[in-house]
Amino acid sequence: MANSKFEYVKSYEVEDEIFLPNLIVVRIDGRDFRRFAEVHTFEKPNDVVALNLMNSCAVCVLEEFPDIVFSYGFSDEYSFVFKKTSKFHQRRASKVESVIVSFFSSVYVIKWREFFPHKELRYPPSFHSKVISCGTIEVLQSYLLWRQNDCHTNNLRNTCLWELIKGGKTECEALELLEGTSKEEKNDLLFEKFEINYQKLDEMFRQGSCILKTEVIDVVKHNENGSPVRRLRKKLRIVHSKNIASISFWNKHKILLNELGNFAKDIGKVEPDFLRSFQFDKKLMPSTWIVIRIDGCHFHRFSDVHEFVKPNDEQALNLMNSCAVAVVKEFQDTVFAYGVSDEYSFVMKKDSHFYQRRASEIVSVMVSLFTSLYAMKWKCIFPERDLKYPPYFDGRAVCYPSTEILRDYLAWRQVDCHINNQYNTCFWQLVKSGKSKREAQNFLKGTLAGDKDKLLKQFGTDYSELPVMFRQGSSIFWDKKKVDVEHCNIIEPSFWCAHPTILNT
Repeated sequence: MANSKFEYVKSYEVEDEIFLPNLIVVRIDGRDFRRFAEVHTFEKPNDVVALNLMNSCAVCVLEEFPDIVFSYGFSDEYSFVFKKTSKFHQRRASKVESVIVSFFSSVYVIKWREFFPHKELRYPPSFHSKVISCGTIEVLQSYLLWRQNDCHTNNLRNTCLWELIKGGKTECEALELLEGTSKEEKNDLLFEKFEINYQKLDEMFRQGSCILKTEVIDVVKHNENGSPVRRLRKKLRIVHSKNIASISFWNKHKILLNELGNFAKDIGKVEPDFLRSFQFDKKLMPSTWIVIRIDGCHFHRFSDVHEFVKPNDEQALNLMNSCAVAVVKEFQDTVFAYGVSDEYSFVMKKDSHFYQRRASEIVSVMVSLFTSLYAMKWKCIFPERDLKYPPYFDGRAVCYPSTEILRDYLAWRQVDCHINNQYNTCFWQLVKSGKSKREAQNFLKGTLAGDKDKLLKQFGTDYSELPVMFRQGSSIFWDKKKVDVEHCNIIEPSFWCAHPTILNT
C-alpha cells in the first residue's frame, strides 16, 4: 500500500492471531437458509441434491486449502479442521474465517447449475462463519460430538415434523405434538404411525458427512510394455460414520492421528455452553464507526487468467461496484462504501447493532454475500467470458472512534488508489512500449508523481484526463431512498459538506 500522511489509521487494526498449540476449526452456517430452501423448493426434511452440493463445495475447500485435513457437515453447515501446525494466513482469525466462507460461497454459486440444472438460483446465498479455537484435542473431540449430536437430534425431529405435516397436521400442530418428546418417542411415532424405521434412513441424513484424505493405490502411468505403475496417493473421500468423535473412527484414519493427535478415551456427553466459550469472537467497541474492508485473494493471477485490461478493466470495476451496491442495499446499517481495484470498504453507522456487533458474524456475511454476488453477476458483466475458477476475498473489521479518523481512513484508501493507479498506468505503458516487467519496475523506482506525469505525456497520455473512476475510485452511499455510485474526491471537506447526512445518520 502507498505511503501517505493518513497511514496512522492502520494503528486501529487489532491483531487476532490464534496462538499455537490451539487447533483451528472454521464453522460455516447458512444465513437464513430456511427461507433459501423454501424459495428454491428443497425437498423436506432432506434434499439429497442440496446436501450433495454442500458436500461438493466442502471437497473443493479441502482441495484448495491443503492445511484443512478434516471436515464434517450436515444440513446447511460445515466445520473445517486445520492441521495443528497450520500457519494459514498467519493464523489470523478474521482472514482464516473470511477466506473459507468466501471460497465456499463462490463454489456454491458456480456449482449450482451442475446440481440443479433445471432450477434457477433466484438470489445469492450467503453464510456465516466463525473460528473455534480448540485448546486441546479433547476440546476438538467434544466439538465434533456436539455437532454430530445436533445432526442426529435435528434430523430425527425434522423427519417427524414433516411426516406429520404430510399427514395433514399444520406446522404449529406438529410442533406442539412433538414438544417435550424423547428420542425413543419420536422413533416410535415414525414406526407406528408412518411405518418408518429411522435407522434405515439414508446415513447421510442421520450421521452427516465427513471429508478426509485417505491413502489409496493409484495408477499414475503405464510402462512401455503397457503394465500399470501404481503409487500410494492421498485422495479425498466422503464417508459417513455413526460416531466421528470415537477412538475407533479416529484410529481408522492415520492422517487424523498424524495431523491432529489421538483421543485418550471415548466420550458420551458434551456441554454446548462449554464449547461455545472456545469460539474466537469479539464484540466491536460500541459507539464507534465500523469499517469492513474486503480484498480480493490472489487477484493478480485472477485478472491475468480472466484477461482483464491493464492497468484498469472498466467492466471488472463495474462488477465490483455492482456487488457493493447490492451489499449496501442488503445491509442498511451500511452508510457509505468506497472501492478501488479488487477491494471495498463498507462503513457501518456508529450506533449499529448489526449482529450485536460481533465481528466474525458481520465480516463473514458481508464477504460471503459479496462473493456470491460476484460469481452470480459475472455473466451479466462478462457475457462472452467464462468464469474459469472461483474468485474469493478476505475481510476484516476495524473500529474508528471519531468521524475525523474515519474520514482519514477513507482518505488513506483514496490516496492509495491515486498513487497505485498512476504507477500502474506508467508501468503498463512502459511494458506496452517494449520493456520487460522488471525493466519497467527499475525505470519507475524512485520516481515522483511529477516524473510519472511527464512520462505519461511522452506516451500521449494526460493522467488528469483518464476516467475519474480509475483515478479516484468509487463511492457508494444512500441519497434519499436510493443508492448512488459516484466517482469523486472524498479527501476534500467539500464532498462531506455537500453530503452532510452520510456520516450524521
